[in-house]
Amino acid sequence: MTKPPTNRVLVTGASGFIGSHLTGALEDAGYEVRAMTRHPDDYHGAGAPVAGDVSDPASLAGPLDGVSAAYYLVHSLDSADFVKTDAAAARAFGAAAAEAGVQQIIYLGGLGADDEKLSDHLRSRREVEHLLGEAGVPVTVLRAAVVIGHGGISWELTRQLVAHLPVMVTPRWVYTRTQPIALLDVIRYLVGVLDVPAAAGQVYEIGGPEVLRYADMLQRAARLSNHRPLPMIGVPMLTPSLSSLWLALVTDVDLTTARNLIDSMSNEVVVHDDSILDVVPGERIGYDEAVRLALAQRDEAERAEAERAEAERAEAERAEAGR
Repeated sequence: MTKPPTNRVLVTGASGFIGSHLTGALEDAGYEVRAMTRHPDDYHGAGAPVAGDVSDPASLAGPLDGVSAAYYLVHSLDSADFVKTDAAAARAFGAAAAEAGVQQIIYLGGLGADDEKLSDHLRSRREVEHLLGEAGVPVTVLRAAVVIGHGGISWELTRQLVAHLPVMVTPRWVYTRTQPIALLDVIRYLVGVLDVPAAAGQVYEIGGPEVLRYADMLQRAARLSNHRPLPMIGVPMLTPSLSSLWLALVTDVDLTTARNLIDSMSNEVVVHDDSILDVVPGERIGYDEAVRLALAQRDEAERAEAERAEAERAEAERAEAGR
């Protein structure tokens, strides 16, 4: 085991929604980044790709060797057995981090009151918080609700619902309160708690400046993206199972993920403690601006994909002409 330099960090889930943005932000902040992925040959993001899989404990020693801090950004929400799978992975990662001499683990979890009957999804997130630190590495936890940014599952559900539906049949969960947060603010907080001694072992709640119902989020996203209202028809007897089937039908989110998300939408997820602002001060991005940024990110991604496809087509034509 080598002595870790203070600026070398590991990001698990580096190719995912949060990780793909965090790696670049960490490099911009001057950190040496290792991007852990199961398929390093296919990785094209920021940081140096390293092979690793949290479900394979034997694969973790190499990526963790020589790093001072590690971000844990993985979960298996698309698995029917995600509670057991995520618990085993968190315990293995925490043990490997302790063995490697890691000084801080930073974990992005979920909001929700501990005295409330949490969904399996949110209860699993709480369990992971504890299991990551079971072997002794201090864990800094950031708890968030819906993250507004291109590629995020919860945001994609919102975007696709308002894009595909002229009118929405609304189950009871659309009136649950939540505190959405812009992707840029999540990244700012994740970078901001790194190497801060006072943040070690602490739990912080993070959110945007507004508490909204899911219905409010849908209505405002519809106005911003489609420039029209989204009429809603309440159907309070629509069960979670039927809601999941409906979401899977009108969006591209798979049924298992949809069901796990629906179960969590009955829990109020709002910030009750703003102590994160003492560690990482700054003005937070409002919901409408977060939506505009997410839509702009999507437009940019579509343009980049179109340019890539055109370049590949042109290259194929040149190769064909040269034969």
